[in-house]
Amino acid sequence: MDLGLIIRALAGAAVLWATQSVAAEQVDIPDGSLTLHAKLYRPAGAGPFPGVVALHDCGGLNRRRKALSQLYDAWGQHLLADGFAVVFPDSFGSRGLGPQCRVRAPKIRVWRERVADANAARRWLQTQGFVRADHISLLGWASGGTAALWAVRPNAVPRDGGADFRSAAAFYPGCRRLRLTAWSARVPTLILIGSADDWTLASTCQQMVAGARGRSARAEIVVYPGAPHEFDRANAPLRLRTGLARTADPSGKAHRGTNAAARADALKRVPQFLAR
Repeated sequence: MDLGLIIRALAGAAVLWATQSVAAEQVDIPDGSLTLHAKLYRPAGAGPFPGVVALHDCGGLNRRRKALSQLYDAWGQHLLADGFAVVFPDSFGSRGLGPQCRVRAPKIRVWRERVADANAARRWLQTQGFVRADHISLLGWASGGTAALWAVRPNAVPRDGGADFRSAAAFYPGCRRLRLTAWSARVPTLILIGSADDWTLASTCQQMVAGARGRSARAEIVVYPGAPHEFDRANAPLRLRTGLARTADPSGKAHRGTNAAARADALKRVPQFLAR
């Protein structure tokens, strides 16, 4: 095929993608004395659409100029295209905090403040006429995924009168403490993690899910062979991070990077799971 024709076709595809992308909308979510700043991806039309509360990792929602576009914006756009309204509450920036990956005594705890933020975002979505109040799911990455797992425990049922989360999905969460607390889930829950993840171990999450059998709503785990932490981030070469506060071993070192096969499967699997 003519090289010029190929280049023109690729350029046309890029323009089409750009025209289909929707800029995230900045919204504020009141929660008592706190105002949660958030990013909202809203489908066109009146709806109502299924909703997703999406929880960022320890780096925060806007830790670097390209961070949102590389991971959270990509997922926001992907879920938006599948007909979901997606809100990303900013747990750190809303409280005047920066990234927490190297903070050994974080002020924002996954089992308390992050769970409260998830529920505040759920309640806010339930007041929006374009959202199905009975079909709001929870999605999280790393520490946000850990928060999602805390939020769906049986003893964490919301008491605000609104419909509960319909389901939850967690990317590469930390499962060690949850396993020790005999974790189980009250709603269908999906965990996605790589076998080569040296930040949060797949084996610990597998043990946690196995221990929940018989006393939990349907919980399932997908372990991707050879995939590291942040396998779903597009076009990210494998890199070593150092100085981290909470890693699988005491070294504070862990790798992250794209795994194309795992990413492709997750992009298909997660929307199908959340649509149930």
